[in-house]
Amino acid sequence: METVGGDTMTLPANPQATQQTLNTNQVPLMGTTPGGNTVSSNVQPAAASTGVNLTSNTFTGGFKTPEYIENQAELEEDMKIADDVRNFWETPVTPNGHPPLLTTPGIQTATDLPDLIANAVSKHLGDAELGHRKIPGVDNVTQDERGLRSLIASGCYRSAINLTGRLLTIYGQGYGRAGQPAKHSPHSLQLWFTRLALLAKLGEYELLQKEAEPFDKLNKPDVFYEFYPEMYPGKTGSIACFSFRLLLAEMPIYLGNPQLALDRLSELYVITNEIKLYFAGKNMKEAQDFWKKREFKILHAIVNCAIILKKYNLIDDILRSMIADGGDLDKEERRALFSAWGRIYLQIGDVFGAEQKFAEARRLRKIYSQPDIRDLVDKGLITVAQNDFPEAYATFQKALHLESGNTMILNNMGVCLLYAGKLKEAITLFERAINLNPQKSLNESLLVNLSTLYELESNNSKNKKLNLLRLINRYKPDLNISLEICLKLQTPN
Repeated sequence: METVGGDTMTLPANPQATQQTLNTNQVPLMGTTPGGNTVSSNVQPAAASTGVNLTSNTFTGGFKTPEYIENQAELEEDMKIADDVRNFWETPVTPNGHPPLLTTPGIQTATDLPDLIANAVSKHLGDAELGHRKIPGVDNVTQDERGLRSLIASGCYRSAINLTGRLLTIYGQGYGRAGQPAKHSPHSLQLWFTRLALLAKLGEYELLQKEAEPFDKLNKPDVFYEFYPEMYPGKTGSIACFSFRLLLAEMPIYLGNPQLALDRLSELYVITNEIKLYFAGKNMKEAQDFWKKREFKILHAIVNCAIILKKYNLIDDILRSMIADGGDLDKEERRALFSAWGRIYLQIGDVFGAEQKFAEARRLRKIYSQPDIRDLVDKGLITVAQNDFPEAYATFQKALHLESGNTMILNNMGVCLLYAGKLKEAITLFERAINLNPQKSLNESLLVNLSTLYELESNNSKNKKLNLLRLINRYKPDLNISLEICLKLQTPN
């Protein structure tokens, strides 16, 4: 098996200078925003819940790229809810004498998305190395929903996008069909949602904007069941899933307009709150709780957006109300919100405020229970903010014992070593993690950090980064951020 590392390394003459290179506001974990700026963030796997989950252990307090690839358990949970509850949405009314405005999407690229990793390998390492790339492609799976799920589960996101293009072409919504009338169904709109979610995941924002534009806010009559009485007799409400609406509301974040995203999320929240209150008025507790969960998803997204806009008073108001009004939240959920709140405080340098929120989180832990990953990560982040990097490293190491191979914790440990002036040890830590479990540890944020460390270590870092590219070639179908950012290698156009 190919491994990374192996060369003799030297410490930098001035370890403190490296802090300016990797410093990410108080919290050491690195990632990228949609605009390409370095922030504290972490890439989540395809099985993550839709949208943003502030209560995840991997939330660091910085902007977190939303995930919209729904897991099967979540889909099955939603399907237990009656259609008229799940799809409840006010149908737009077309004025008499006016033709209805229609939703007329179409694929905006005539060719399949290329395999950028394969292109880079061919350019930098040659066709012999490319022969080691054994990943399923769009032609290796069934041309249906089952094949699409298989590609997504394997992390082959570009191939999955290409398959959605083929399937949408069958619906008359392929290349060159934008602006042409077409009938919509739950399956066709789910294909569009999946395609747009994957484009967002891979950072294909220009194509995302073009293909999402016809959907607007999913407020045209032809994306509602009432528009097709012959096809869906007696059925009412939205054909598009709720996560599709959430994705479209958040999309302006990727396009450099977070204020517009905040406005759209706020509008979506108002509608969702009204639906929740409607079911509450009818004493339909299960339906009320279902829409309250959706309401909370939007609030998570609003907080995430407010982080970019630095609207910290808004964040305080939302988190305070979520905890106060969350009568159905159990102790662990409230504890997770306090922890997230503290991590946001750390991002703005309010260590005292963060300690207060972390103390609230600890008070909600089970009596006499041992510290868990959340406790240890909270403590480690506080210690980082206090510049006690050896103690922070020891704390994160305890957390790693509870969840071996957690790349978020490994990232924190590596950056702590760097800040403590131990460049060689930081590189060794990352390399060992990758060699032990390349499928999991070839994580985008870890790759960014390791590539940066190679550059700090030596002017001759290219060979080591090419060795990383060999591993990526063999173990990673796709990356969520470009190779230019990940490995700082020039890729072919």
